[in-house]
Amino acid sequence: MKSPIFYSGAYREIERKVQEVLNSHAVFLSPSTAGSTRAVGDAIESVLRDEFKAVLGDLCREYSVAFARRAMADLAFVDVDGFYYVVDVKTHRTDTKFNMPNLTSVQRLARFYEEDTNYFVLLIVDYHLESTRAVVTGVRFTPIEFLGWDCLTIGALGWGQIQIVNSNVVTVNHGYSRKRWMLELCDALFEFYPREIAKINDRIRYFERVRDFWLAKPD
Repeated sequence: MKSPIFYSGAYREIERKVQEVLNSHAVFLSPSTAGSTRAVGDAIESVLRDEFKAVLGDLCREYSVAFARRAMADLAFVDVDGFYYVVDVKTHRTDTKFNMPNLTSVQRLARFYEEDTNYFVLLIVDYHLESTRAVVTGVRFTPIEFLGWDCLTIGALGWGQIQIVNSNVVTVNHGYSRKRWMLELCDALFEFYPREIAKINDRIRYFERVRDFWLAKPD
């Protein structure tokens, strides 16, 4: 089964409505918060938590924003066909030169995707600032498996963390096969883990030398 949201035009309407809601919202930044990229991101996320259920409209059967701090998502919903979506809001200030956001743990995603009706979704909001106003210039609402591996990498955190290499360059392949994408993830990890093992072995050898140095010292 495939999500009717992503295999129809519904996701485009969601993107359009999110951009409209954010740009029509009352100014929610102060001079101090506008200067902080993190504060702007938090403010946009807060607006979306309150407004996203209305954006979904009749597509939504259940909606939740009750998550622990280290949870996989910022909000979640079940659609009328029973598909479950966890949504991670990512904000991108377009006049910055480089952003490399973490998306999710490879292990957590692998477990979550054991169920075909689960979708891990990125809600990516592009914006620039005009004084204390965040002007949204683009929105992408896409499951992670539509992101091309040409714009993704694996970071060395826990089992491995999927990251966007640079938020200024994001490839979205609409309708891409989840099976194919997950197999490509496995291939990427089969290259990543041996490199991490080599790094760890180098560190072990380094601290063996450090230990020998300290063993030779008098008390």
